[in-house]
Amino acid sequence: MSVRSMTGFAQVRKHVHEGEFALSVKTVNHRGLDIHLHLPPAMDAFESPMRKVIKSRMARGHLQLSVTWNQANKPGGESTLNRPLLEAYLAAFTQAQREFGLAGSPDLNVAFRIPGMFRAEITPELNAEFEASLLAALHEALDALNQFREREGREISDEILEQCARIRQGVARMEEIRSGAMPAFQKRLQERLSDLLRGAGIEPQRLTQEAALLADRSDISEELLRLKTHASELEQLIRTGGEIGKKLDFLLQEMNRETNTILSKTGGLGDLGLTITESALASKSEIDKIREQSLNLE
Repeated sequence: MSVRSMTGFAQVRKHVHEGEFALSVKTVNHRGLDIHLHLPPAMDAFESPMRKVIKSRMARGHLQLSVTWNQANKPGGESTLNRPLLEAYLAAFTQAQREFGLAGSPDLNVAFRIPGMFRAEITPELNAEFEASLLAALHEALDALNQFREREGREISDEILEQCARIRQGVARMEEIRSGAMPAFQKRLQERLSDLLRGAGIEPQRLTQEAALLADRSDISEELLRLKTHASELEQLIRTGGEIGKKLDFLLQEMNRETNTILSKTGGLGDLGLTITESALASKSEIDKIREQSLNLE
């Protein structure tokens, strides 16, 4: 299953014996599955089965589904003029003329084409056969919607993989710098102790011990290992696909925690720490970019 964005749109129009309906579905990102249906009163009985279909096809996202309905007259049936609607149309026409100084007269041909201007005396019954047609159209719309969301999901996935590769490059750079840390710690400690002792002798063994202690307090090997591991897990999630939004959120929290720890350990280590800090900040920036994009993944 491909990675899907939570943003999409699809519309299906169907002609049936009872009339014609258009089904539109639109989704945006949301932490859970939030469904909103806007149905004509004649279709209220079908809301529950429609929700069931949606839940079987969707995992996350704010979904709005609207159905517009133009019913057909039964053979031999009569239609009556929707007088309240016609009166509202004429009143709006007159008000617009007065407010904007327009000329002209209302056109009944235009008015009669307004949906709902004529009402059937006998309303066609929306039975089980109609329900089957409606649910089939819903499946068709969700198919189109998911195709749209998968296309956008592939684009987001490609960007995330590129950003993840840059994080791995940053980790490799920090590991390289860290490998030469001990001589730098010894030199820095020698300079500090020399200033304090003002030329008094310093035992090499004590210097080595203090440098090792300082290196241990500033060691970022575990954080780098975990950051690299999380980056690999993130790449695997993207390539596996499916419903990965919530898993990504957890992984990104862990990656952000590791970079924060690296930054706290390398502060005040001179040029060596500054170089590691720059790489850690660059990785943190990539993590933030991935987090923004992951918010739109199912």
